[in-house]
Amino acid sequence: MIRNCLMSLDNIIQRHFLGIKDLFKAPHMSLLRVSRASKILPFPYRCLSTTETSKDLSNYLKAKISLSGPITVADYMRTVLTHPTSGYYMNKDVFGVAGDFITSPEISQIFGELLGVWCVNEWMQCGKPSKMQVVELGPGRGTLAYDLLRVFRQFPQMKDVVTLNLVEVSSKMSSLQYEKLVGPHQPSDSANKATPKLDSNNSLAYNHGISKFNIPVNWYYKLEDVPSTFTCYIAHEFFDVLPVHKFQKTERGWREVLVDLNLDLSSPNDFKFTVSKSPTPALVIFQVDEKDNRDHIEMSFESGAIIETLSHRIAENGGFALIADYGHNGEKMDTLRGFFKHQVQSDVFLNPGFADLTADVDFKYISKVASNYVDIFGPTTQGSFLQNMGIGVRLKVLLQNVKSELHKDLISGCKMLIDPEQMGERYKFMSFLQKTEKDYTPAGFYSLEN
Repeated sequence: MIRNCLMSLDNIIQRHFLGIKDLFKAPHMSLLRVSRASKILPFPYRCLSTTETSKDLSNYLKAKISLSGPITVADYMRTVLTHPTSGYYMNKDVFGVAGDFITSPEISQIFGELLGVWCVNEWMQCGKPSKMQVVELGPGRGTLAYDLLRVFRQFPQMKDVVTLNLVEVSSKMSSLQYEKLVGPHQPSDSANKATPKLDSNNSLAYNHGISKFNIPVNWYYKLEDVPSTFTCYIAHEFFDVLPVHKFQKTERGWREVLVDLNLDLSSPNDFKFTVSKSPTPALVIFQVDEKDNRDHIEMSFESGAIIETLSHRIAENGGFALIADYGHNGEKMDTLRGFFKHQVQSDVFLNPGFADLTADVDFKYISKVASNYVDIFGPTTQGSFLQNMGIGVRLKVLLQNVKSELHKDLISGCKMLIDPEQMGERYKFMSFLQKTEKDYTPAGFYSLEN
């Protein structure tokens, strides 16, 4: 239902903006210990330089708004992050020290190892199906995928069982992933084409190869292209960058917050927030819980559509999912912010396309969408999940097998992952399992002390 509503909303928006022309120019171990999650509260931040990409993107958005009026926050986010030529994620590596943030798999190898063990454990609990695809949504540099493959190789019974499928829209990132997982060879020409090409197996993968661990890897543009079969879905820091609509309670009822031109010449920004004077298409879909006391709500319909697709696939074909992101359980309000050079940028209109935009994931909303299809566990905190998965035991093993000069970084990396003051509380984990009558709780969601 959400997927159909989202398609209708997109059709309305596309018709509304019809006629606008494009104005653009044609054993792994990481000791990095900086994360966007380590900055909990936003604070004002302004960069001093503006790239040509930011100018082009700003000019495009200004022309769009000038011609057709204010746009939704979701439309603004979608354009800034994923425009084919100037989107933030599309043509550059945004991760690492030289980028804007570093994710958990790059902080410590233990993170990816424990997620790999989780996948293997749940596969065993499902009766060890003869074939399983592991699908990672938004795989970044491929660090987590690499660690997953390295774990799978340690289990002989997984041989000839697993295929890794990555959902990635950025050609730059898919090239980095290919090099990390497969080798230095360049991806096939089909990776640079806008339309997926059917291979001999009738797959819509736009690129494929055999990984360094002798496990097949395929790349897809969207989840709908991935084969429907028994699947382990992994979504780590994926849903937080999907576009959100913002809604505000007013004296006239709920109204949508839009993005309009900022005509204040003294402001460094070309855009500003404004509240719609009348109901918008998104308000037709938006249904607030009468028990919700918030006066400002962020809603990601795209997240809902993907969750609906993913959970329906699990119900129909078997499998499970693990979602990890920073988020809340339906209590937060205004969480939209940017990240630039490892600093939180509260001004989301500063240099569009030059900084990441993100909003906390509403796990209550995700749970509501998926509840008709799957059994849901969580959300639980990252600290709790990793400790229940035995992060302390794994750390001790590593400390016994690496040089002493690496001990400090291993310990500090693990502390960052589980410390409540750093990433331990802010990040949440949620799991989906195929509905069953069994009294079963997946690994990581029950305490080892029980």
